[in-house]
Amino acid sequence: MPEQNILAEQLPNGLTLIMEPMSEVRSAAFSLLVPAGSIYEPEGFNGTASILTDLITRGAGSRNSRELSSALDNLGIQRSESVGWNFVTFSAASVAENVIPALKVYADVIRDPLLPQEQFPAAMSSAEQSLLAVEDDPQRKVLVELRRRCYDAPWNRPVDGTLSELEAVTPANVRSHYKRSFRPNGTILGVAGHIDPAQVREAVQELFGDWSTSEVRDVTRVPRTAAETHIEADSAQTHIGLAFDAVPYRHEDYYAAWAAVSILSGGSSSRLFTEVREKRGLCYSVYASLNSLLEEARILAYAGTTVERAQETLDVMLAEIRKLKEGIDDSELFRCKARAKSALIMQQESTSARASSIARDWFHLGRVQTLDEIHRKLDDLTVPQILDYVREHPVDDITLLAVGPQPLHLPG
Repeated sequence: MPEQNILAEQLPNGLTLIMEPMSEVRSAAFSLLVPAGSIYEPEGFNGTASILTDLITRGAGSRNSRELSSALDNLGIQRSESVGWNFVTFSAASVAENVIPALKVYADVIRDPLLPQEQFPAAMSSAEQSLLAVEDDPQRKVLVELRRRCYDAPWNRPVDGTLSELEAVTPANVRSHYKRSFRPNGTILGVAGHIDPAQVREAVQELFGDWSTSEVRDVTRVPRTAAETHIEADSAQTHIGLAFDAVPYRHEDYYAAWAAVSILSGGSSSRLFTEVREKRGLCYSVYASLNSLLEEARILAYAGTTVERAQETLDVMLAEIRKLKEGIDDSELFRCKARAKSALIMQQESTSARASSIARDWFHLGRVQTLDEIHRKLDDLTVPQILDYVREHPVDDITLLAVGPQPLHLPG
């Protein structure tokens, strides 16, 4: 892999700039993380951050909504805006020479949005339709509801909001959330691609250097409460969600945890797919993933099946997960490493992926891992290491959720 040169610095107002020059590509991208995610929403107004993320691109500075879109389209920007638990993220990619002009447009979006009140109903309608779509998609719904039950508040909030609280959100709420949350201290900007670091640094200083800091609000943790493990749905299908503890991205055993999940669920030769779907034909979809917050993590598992086969699917699924501690074949670890190295190569060739990755690393680790470092960690993984992790982190304290006509029960 080409040698990576990661440059990191912090403006006096607290905005962190991470840059990764990539001379072998012709594009560039940035990922701008502003600490305005759903955990900062006021209690009872879940969905405020989601509506703000929509409304904030409907005009900024001297441009109205149409002019703003045209300005970005004229630069050939591939863009996205999304809300997460900690951040509202603005991502953009284009040919290298257009990234700084795009940053100038986004500086208006971040610092001087119009938040036009006349477009608030459209933003609300869009948010409501998105939430109604989740109601019609049981697979998404079970994972949203599973997260609400396995994390403490406010990290268990649906990032897109809830239908019950959305109607309470007003334009004033959205503006208040913007004023309280959009601040340079805590903002992370990752820029990767064919860039001149000195030019990017100068532009960021010019665009964001005089952005005033504001108070960092405390987030109050509220322990999750016992909740029902069944959501009744008139359907011929049952959607099963399982969650249990894992280690977060910053933990020294993270890659062992990741490998364990990959052996369970990485590709069509993984254990869950092979045993639950292919061999026994119990379900049409089954997988697991590792979900990490800053200080804690969960393994989330899903299966979709018929009502008649739901309990057996759950039993076999959980048995396969627990059986991992009994032994892992070298060939499983080999496939796991091959998939990871393939993903690293693809990430190396994507400026968008690199911009997102360096910003994410900074949030979780306070530094950036090079691809070589990750490569070495993967190469160093052994079967005994993964087994040690699995045995030291048994599958206890399971959160179960079933969406379907009948409840399910964890096997003893």
